[in-house]
Amino acid sequence: MLSALIAVFFLFLGLFLRSQKSFPIGTASKWVNNYLFYLVLPALALLYIPSMEMHSGLLIPISAAWFTFLLSWLIFGLLGKYLNWGRNMTGCLIIVAGLANTSFMGFPVIEFVYGKEGLPTAFLMDQGGSFLLVSSLSIVVGSIYSEKEGDLRRIPLKIISFPPFLFLVLSVILSLLLIKLPEVLIPPLEWIGMTMAPMALLAIGLRLSLDLSTLRSRFFWQAMSYRLILAPLLVWMIYGFWLDRTGLEFKVMVLESGMAPMITGSIVAIQYDLNPKLASQLAGLGMPIAVLSLALWYFFLGA
Repeated sequence: MLSALIAVFFLFLGLFLRSQKSFPIGTASKWVNNYLFYLVLPALALLYIPSMEMHSGLLIPISAAWFTFLLSWLIFGLLGKYLNWGRNMTGCLIIVAGLANTSFMGFPVIEFVYGKEGLPTAFLMDQGGSFLLVSSLSIVVGSIYSEKEGDLRRIPLKIISFPPFLFLVLSVILSLLLIKLPEVLIPPLEWIGMTMAPMALLAIGLRLSLDLSTLRSRFFWQAMSYRLILAPLLVWMIYGFWLDRTGLEFKVMVLESGMAPMITGSIVAIQYDLNPKLASQLAGLGMPIAVLSLALWYFFLGA
């Protein structure tokens, strides 16, 4: 609870700083984003992934996150093309609506409603799903929709030079080789990882402005409808064919699929200039809206 309050404080701090005319918003946003990409995400990869045991059973919850992202790409990609939304709008919706906030929002919610027993499944969906996606495919989408077609050859270079992706690959190698990190590195990595939520919300606060025109925008509600309703509904329908719908793993998968848009995903969209205003609104306002939809999903799934 304390960590959540601290994170919310940083959101309001960002909003306050944004309201100060003399404050260098652009410079501050750049520094915060660089801190997240170059330090926090690599630290989280090194901290958690090497300790995971790799086996085929891990793929079920992980695949749910990949399924909802790829479906977002398919739906919004086609709609954007045929309805002429523009590349920036289409790319923004694909990334931000396709990635769920499975960590900062997901972990506390899952622990609150299902206890610590639900956290392993939530962790798999976050680390093997959302975290890997934001480090790889979101960069592909960002490159495709923010640059001219002639620059698509640079996409592989962008992915392999993206710091979280590099450390993700390193972490997977360490896990496969059963190499553990030196104990001396664990405390500083944990401390850095704890700054993820507050610094991410600070980045959103620096960008977020309550614009009623955005809230009236059909794009905002299309993205929210996909993220909060359609994505978890399809996970419930499809994965319910071979998983026990009364089981904990299934319930966690559905609830995690219905979390608000991922903060880090919105930051990736902002970095690639994919409608930064909408990306900030979706990530910042998505969480309070998601509280209501998650409550409905919880009662629908059964306690």
